[in-house]
Amino acid sequence: MKLSEQFQVLRRAARYTFSVNRKYTILLIMSAFLSSIVGYVPIYFSAKVIDSLIAKAPVETVILYVALTVGIVFAVNLTNTYISSEKSAASSAMWRNEDWSYSEKAMQMAYGSIEDPEVTRLRYRIRRESQTGHNLYYLYQHIEQFAGQVTKITASTALTVSFFALPSVPVCFKLAIVAGLAITLMFQLYATKKTNALDRDFMALSVDMNIIAEHFLSYIEHYGAGKDIRLYDMGKFVGGSYLALDQDYWERGLKNSYIKAAWALPVAMLNTVLKFGIYAVLICAALQGGITTGSIARYVACIMMLAENLLSAAKTIQSAFDNNHYLKRYFSYFDIPNNMYQGSLTVEKRDDVEYYVEFRNVSFRYPNTDSYALRNIDLRFRIGEKLAIVGMNGSGKTTFIKLLCRLYDPTEGEILLNGVNIQKYDYDEYMSIFSVVFQDFSLFAFQLGEIVASSRSFDEDRVRSCLIKANFGSRLDEMPEGVHTYLYKGYDRSGMEISGGEAQKIALARALYKDSPFILLDEPTAALDPVSEYEVYSDFNTISGDKTTVYISHRLASCRFCDQIVVFDNGHIVQHGSHGELLCDGCGKYSELWHAQAQYYTVDG
Repeated sequence: MKLSEQFQVLRRAARYTFSVNRKYTILLIMSAFLSSIVGYVPIYFSAKVIDSLIAKAPVETVILYVALTVGIVFAVNLTNTYISSEKSAASSAMWRNEDWSYSEKAMQMAYGSIEDPEVTRLRYRIRRESQTGHNLYYLYQHIEQFAGQVTKITASTALTVSFFALPSVPVCFKLAIVAGLAITLMFQLYATKKTNALDRDFMALSVDMNIIAEHFLSYIEHYGAGKDIRLYDMGKFVGGSYLALDQDYWERGLKNSYIKAAWALPVAMLNTVLKFGIYAVLICAALQGGITTGSIARYVACIMMLAENLLSAAKTIQSAFDNNHYLKRYFSYFDIPNNMYQGSLTVEKRDDVEYYVEFRNVSFRYPNTDSYALRNIDLRFRIGEKLAIVGMNGSGKTTFIKLLCRLYDPTEGEILLNGVNIQKYDYDEYMSIFSVVFQDFSLFAFQLGEIVASSRSFDEDRVRSCLIKANFGSRLDEMPEGVHTYLYKGYDRSGMEISGGEAQKIALARALYKDSPFILLDEPTAALDPVSEYEVYSDFNTISGDKTTVYISHRLASCRFCDQIVVFDNGHIVQHGSHGELLCDGCGKYSELWHAQAQYYTVDG
């Protein structure tokens, strides 16, 4: 990374720390300053006490110096204790906000970014790097360290500058100390640069390994996997796979540690030689009578601390530059733009309910792919109709729904609502007109009413009504707290476990509660047998009333009651009509699929 880019990242990082939690950053610097300066108070006044005793100064003078030492140290420590307590509270708030920022970013992203595997990999990587201290933790650590080191360097310099001004101390002694500091400092910087580069390379090579290992652990530790692990004796297979990854990681880390130790050895030797040289110079100067007895203690302590903190500051600066590589990647995740055009038009409210949706020559391919998921889709349907989208797995049915809901925008063509491109409507308002139940829907471990209403506050009667309409009424009656019963055990140990079919009914109730003009069901009952799915869809068709309902299924009989059936195949619409019309075309795809699936249905077509 170029030096100009390094400073650019540092400037952004500084602005970021103040924007996230200004109070914490200020308290951090103040605490570092006070913790660093307090050690120099006894050094300064101890020299004064020694010189006063040797000079046989009045007792009052000695007592004054002792009182100042104790008083100033007590006042500084008392102030720092208060600041540290405030800093601790601010730190907790700051790290909670930082952790929440990942979730907040995920909700603000375009859905295409959420599905992008590269974005997922980036998020895993920066979170893993954050867990090892990189990114923000090291950023705040470097601020604290550098503030303390600058304070110590300034104090040490102030207390030793008189040494370099003493005419009685040979110039060669002074130059020897400066030269020793410069050489050790340069080697410290170079060694730190090399060891940090080793760590960066090690982290980069371990990204995929860490992601896979975390998936293994999540699977092993999840109670849902416990049955499979025991019934299929998967312990050795799964555990062995994780341990193999862990062993590889450990061996790489051990090799990395040996190389870093090889760099640390000459640095430690140089530091030792430097300290020995400083002692030798000061002792020689004292023997020649160049400094007073009290000043010897002060100069020894301060010059040693100056050397130590110059080296530490150099290491901190180099580490901060190294951390900039991680910060740059960290910021790149939060800089991912939401390129979905937000629009501004209000969705029209019509009394005659004459709404039309039109796909006009729509084609779509997912990001970073060359093949089209949908190709040249032309379709128009009126709001209030029951539309079925059928076809084999992978034919483009779910992609059609994602485009209709504006989870993605078409690669080519346009989608219109009442003759207006849907991209021109206010994005949030347009999204609000859809209630969707996907095959891979999620139910959180909240209260049942909260889940159905998607809100902390909810209308209990309305929730109950929607659950009853979704055929969940009998199960609801068995729940001890009714709609206030927690599902699962994530937040409440008495939470109720439910079956997959019951979860599907709750998801359908959630769609009803939203009361949107569009209801889209994307194979939410795929786990059910064909007859059961048909019964669910038939009941829901009655419940949904005059709402526009789009049913997606690869099972044809489940959707034969719909006004229109659209048949997808390899990303194209190959047929469009009613069940009877499509079945009459004996050479069509619908007829082919129908007769292939007929053996699974107990109801004749």
